[in-house]
Amino acid sequence: MAGFDINKLDDAIHGRLRLGIMAYLMDAEAADFNELKAVLEATQGNLSVHLRKLEEAGYVEIVKSFQGRKPLTRVHITLAGRKAFANYLDALSNLVSKR
Repeated sequence: MAGFDINKLDDAIHGRLRLGIMAYLMDAEAADFNELKAVLEATQGNLSVHLRKLEEAGYVEIVKSFQGRKPLTRVHITLAGRKAFANYLDALSNLVSKR
């Protein structure tokens, strides 16, 4: 695999759950917390930790509000997140094609 720089894989995206979040949001644009939890079969705590990492990287925006008296947490993919995910897929594709 000469010529491939493994450091091109974005660590903020590379984790299994974070990759799942990003892949889901690329199609859905936004999702509520419980929707992501169900789709990804994640625990509340685990999902929260991974969403925070993506938020710190600037890849998602988390909006908290209320629907009636019930708290509602929505996660939106950002433009930076879209670009980072596309770059991640390119880097992964390059890794696979050089084999």
